[in-house]
Amino acid sequence: MSGFDHTKYSAFAPIKMANRTWPDQVITHAPNWCSVDLRDGNQALIEPMTVAQKQELFKLLVKVGFKEIEVGFPAASQPDFDFVRWLIEEDQIPEDVTIQVLTQARDTLIERTFESLKGVKRAIVHVYNSTSKVQREQVFKLDQQGIIDIAVNGAKHVKYCAELAPETQWTFEYSPESFTGTEMEFAVEVVNQVLDVWQPTPSHKAIVNLPATVEVSTPNVYADQIEWFCNQVNYRDAIEVSVHTHNDRGCGVAAAELAVMAGAQRVEGTLLGNGERTGNMDVVTMAMNLYSQGIDPKLDFEDMDEIVRTVKKCTQLPVHPRHPYAGELVYTAFSGSHQDAIKKCLDLRNNEDKWEVAYLPIDPTDLGRSYEEVIRVNSQSGKGGIAYTLEQDCGFQLPRWLQVSFSSIVQSFAEHTASVVSSEDMKKLFEATYMSHEQPYRLGAYTHSRNTYDEIIAKLQGPTTSVEITGKDHGALNAFTQALSEWTDTKIDVQEYHEHALSHGSDAQAISYVQVNINGKKLESAAIHEDTLTSSMNAIVASVNQYFNLVELAVA
Repeated sequence: MSGFDHTKYSAFAPIKMANRTWPDQVITHAPNWCSVDLRDGNQALIEPMTVAQKQELFKLLVKVGFKEIEVGFPAASQPDFDFVRWLIEEDQIPEDVTIQVLTQARDTLIERTFESLKGVKRAIVHVYNSTSKVQREQVFKLDQQGIIDIAVNGAKHVKYCAELAPETQWTFEYSPESFTGTEMEFAVEVVNQVLDVWQPTPSHKAIVNLPATVEVSTPNVYADQIEWFCNQVNYRDAIEVSVHTHNDRGCGVAAAELAVMAGAQRVEGTLLGNGERTGNMDVVTMAMNLYSQGIDPKLDFEDMDEIVRTVKKCTQLPVHPRHPYAGELVYTAFSGSHQDAIKKCLDLRNNEDKWEVAYLPIDPTDLGRSYEEVIRVNSQSGKGGIAYTLEQDCGFQLPRWLQVSFSSIVQSFAEHTASVVSSEDMKKLFEATYMSHEQPYRLGAYTHSRNTYDEIIAKLQGPTTSVEITGKDHGALNAFTQALSEWTDTKIDVQEYHEHALSHGSDAQAISYVQVNINGKKLESAAIHEDTLTSSMNAIVASVNQYFNLVELAVA
């Protein structure tokens, strides 16, 4: 019997709401944002951030424009505690930024949390306990009153500790963790009793955070939960309703957007969506969604490449090339028809016009990006789609750096011939440009062995004689490059490399593409062979041949 059995799961029961209003709402302004990159994002990493990485990411979050930043769980680890102390003691918190710290509703942890905040001018203390039915019954083995007692006692102790430090401007935040799995009436009851302890006012609000700790339903159901809660909770004018969505169903952004339509005023999330399991709500995506609708997101993403670089460096996680707004390829059109449509729209566009360009929902230049880096077409339609055409008709899967190089060559060819470039002509042009450099050197027989280092012993056939070259290094290509460098007395550095099979099966050939820097000059080549290593070495030799032929021409 198949282990893939849908019958063991139960459908999530929707909220019965006859008079919901959120579907008719339109978002007209940005919510208050709170970054949780340094806490929720950090605890989801295989290797938690170092203090130096946290410092760098904090500075980025401030630069982007976050006014509330959750900086850690100081009672849970010494590094988090030390980081909070660094922020305060080194005066790293700007006047318009409020730090937030998280703690469980336990007296010792609350006390340690306030200890970490000693001397801070302003802070949000975020206290939580689990309230969902499954947590209540299976994890804590408590009834509803037992859960309420934990929440109320935690709220009292937070208030007590804050009263001991009146020099700090305190804001209290409470989360009924796993809100979406909690009975709605019970969620309201728990929150009301916490608020009874804190006694918030319209001039000194508390934050009530309603997390989709695990995303268990469609976004519309979450919106119903938020609207129902907002209609039932006490102190509504004295609380700021916040949401913290996760992405288990892939709908974290949609859930947060609908929650704002349903009455939420604040959104917690992370840059680029890093978080536990499938991730947190992606602030970049939600904020840029607002931006694309003509709404000021109150965050600055005009240097998206810097944001991506810093987040990747600090989290050691990749960013998908198709990530909305931030991905390397999101503004790159590979299809010829897309390229042609974009080009025509841009040719007709005046800078004063509202943005309306086919296939580009926003202007990439707003984020420091340029669609022209890859789209190299002239004013005549049908000259684009180079990468798509080569892959579909020839099986060549060009890496991005080679697409950029080859596009300019195809464009020049198209302008010279004043005609549509066929796939056959494109293949011939590719072979002539990158695969025809067979002189003055050719690779002969070689051996490859691996012990502590890879060792390559290869015969290189020159114009009049052959020579045996030897190289050792980590990796066969590095060893071969080292041998070539020593023998030719040139500095050879393989900067880019990509290879793939041209077909399937035991007799499939491999094609290798390389970008080689030789004495400061970048050269690209490609080669095909049944053996991947041989094709790669042949491609490197082809780049060396290009170099020496260019040197010879320069001397002549």
